[in-house]
Amino acid sequence: MKRFALAVICCTLATSALAAPKSCEELKAEIEAKIQANNVTSYTLEIVTNDEVHDQNMVVGSCEGGTKKIIYQKNDR
Repeated sequence: MKRFALAVICCTLATSALAAPKSCEELKAEIEAKIQANNVTSYTLEIVTNDEVHDQNMVVGSCEGGTKKIIYQKNDR
């Protein structure tokens, strides 16, 4: 019985780990909403491949299974 309970718990944890990753556009929209909620008016969010990331400090999200990143840049006025 203990093995069965352990198997059920492990399957439950594995299922949540295999949840579908968010699309880049969906994640970008969520990040954009948070930025706008902080009254930031001049910024750029861009979806790029991992190879195009030059500064890891600009990365605010990862999408499509980690193959793409969303980078943020605040535009000074």
